[in-house]
Amino acid sequence: MSEHDNTIVCRCEDITLSELKKAINDGYRTIDEIKRVTRAGMGPCQGRCCRSLIAAELSRHYKIPMEEMPMPVFRPTVKPVKLGNFVKGEQSE
Repeated sequence: MSEHDNTIVCRCEDITLSELKKAINDGYRTIDEIKRVTRAGMGPCQGRCCRSLIAAELSRHYKIPMEEMPMPVFRPTVKPVKLGNFVKGEQSE
């Protein structure tokens, strides 16, 4: 185990480099697959902080240039919701 294996890769979900490496060694090859099995990239930042770190580790492991790494799928909300709907909360009748 390397001294860097305890480095946090995804701060939102508290995923370490060793957890990421384990998922990669288990055969997961894309950021989306890593996200599904570890939850990395599913926190409040939605992968803005860890996406590039995960891609770099996948690139290094599978010897794929970073430019060729498939980026994760982003799913927009199904229906736009006004922020005011959340602020008001539930209406009692």
